Amino acid sequence: MSSDYQYHKSLNWEPEDLFSKYSFTQLITTSDARLLGLKGMLLALIMLAIGGAMAMTMRVELMEPGIQFIGPKPYINAVTLHGLIMVLAYSVPFATAALYFILPTTLGLDGIKSPWAAHMSFLTLILGGVLLFISRPDFTWSFYAPLSLRVAGDIVWMAHIAIILVGISEFLGGIPLLRTALAWKKKTGGRWIDMPLSGWGALTGGLFLLLSAPMLSLVGFIMLTDYLEISAIFEPARGGDALTFLFMSWFYGHPAVYLPLVPLIAVLYHMLPRLLGRNLWSHMSGVIAFSALFLVGFGVWVHHFQPNFTVHSLLNFFFQFMTMLIIVPSSLHVFNWVASMWQGRISHETRATIPFKFIAGAVFMIIVGGVNGYLNGNIAVDTDFIHNTYWLPAHFHAMFLGFIGMMSMAVFYSIYPFVTGRMFNQTLANLHFWLWLPGIFSQVMLMFWLGLTYHPRWVVDYLPLPEWVTGQFWLSIAGFVNGLGFLIFVINILVSARWGKAVTGDPWPVPDTSMADQAVVQPAE
Repeated sequence: MSSDYQYHKSLNWEPEDLFSKYSFTQLITTSDARLLGLKGMLLALIMLAIGGAMAMTMRVELMEPGIQFIGPKPYINAVTLHGLIMVLAYSVPFATAALYFILPTTLGLDGIKSPWAAHMSFLTLILGGVLLFISRPDFTWSFYAPLSLRVAGDIVWMAHIAIILVGISEFLGGIPLLRTALAWKKKTGGRWIDMPLSGWGALTGGLFLLLSAPMLSLVGFIMLTDYLEISAIFEPARGGDALTFLFMSWFYGHPAVYLPLVPLIAVLYHMLPRLLGRNLWSHMSGVIAFSALFLVGFGVWVHHFQPNFTVHSLLNFFFQFMTMLIIVPSSLHVFNWVASMWQGRISHETRATIPFKFIAGAVFMIIVGGVNGYLNGNIAVDTDFIHNTYWLPAHFHAMFLGFIGMMSMAVFYSIYPFVTGRMFNQTLANLHFWLWLPGIFSQVMLMFWLGLTYHPRWVVDYLPLPEWVTGQFWLSIAGFVNGLGFLIFVINILVSARWGKAVTGDPWPVPDTSMADQAVVQPAE
């Protein structure tokens, strides 16, 4: 059986200042996996800053009832840009780029395969982002037709093209992941089951991207042709069917949840054994979890619109069952991480590292977001109580801001010494963590509370009910705490790149505890 720790424990890059070593042109055009990953992560972090600014705008407006400083249309513009940026321009690109960075060394390869596709994915995403910002759509991040065809302004067609380009970008981004995972098999001739779990994440994530992203581009294309009145597929006024849009859009939309989750799960499987200094609890359960997540992940999309009673009840029940079933592979991953930490002593060196703290926070938040997922999948509860309330934003903010946001920071802090040759300020990084962990947790819990009090989504104003006023006020405070944490992160990495302490050797040395732990707890197969 493969030992992921043996794969990862000696995988160190020499700390160096890549920004001084390469010219700007080389940084942009090189096929070095580290630089491909780095530029993708930096672009995603810029998008995170912009999307976060949209969130801060909404939080100021919602801090108390009434219209404070922006009206309904600018507010929905902010909601739309925030959602689209966070899902399509930050989460997926960052996760994919992070996996680019680590894959060659974890799989023992010279580089990632098809780097041209990674380059084109990067450039296509930039073009799509520019068109999205110019169009300033107000059709929300789920861009439901026919709303997205007729009420979003005269240049909404730019947003339709942006959606097409994002789908192309994601498809291209999946090619290097899949081909690099396949290259491991070709080079080593080993059994698939022995491939490192980071490779399994690349295989699964690549397939998710290649199979789901074309549907996003197709939806964008049909929206464009419907808008131009070349076709009438989604528009009921001209003989189309909005339910067709729902099926097509959410066929992409639910796998889209896994497009950032799976690559970052793969990166976590790379980082955790190295920081713990021992094997994972179970390699086999990780393989099973990735495989099952892929197989079931394409069978749950209808739960996103199950309150729509035009969907046949038997179909609804099938998708409810599949939604409950997908809890199993997700839980396998979480149990594997917790058991890996639980099975032996975690050294002081590991507990003190910033990457490990953010990993622990990410695991905690995915548990918080996951344990309520069965309520979202339950037809009766979802339809009658929570679907159009703040409960749903609470669920996906726990997964996206909680797990993906925390893991993004774990990854970036981990690679920072290797790409700048300097160490970030530990005090500021700790402050960032201790602002984010309670800030994100509080934000999610307050959203759940508002959902249970039936606070509706999407609204710029709300009734002055005591529970709503109190919830929104403290939700805004939690959002500002998270914004402050991110600002500290940005200042830290920019200042430390110039004046941080120079790093030589391994910046994350941890004791090798694998033999001692195996004497106490035999890793499960």
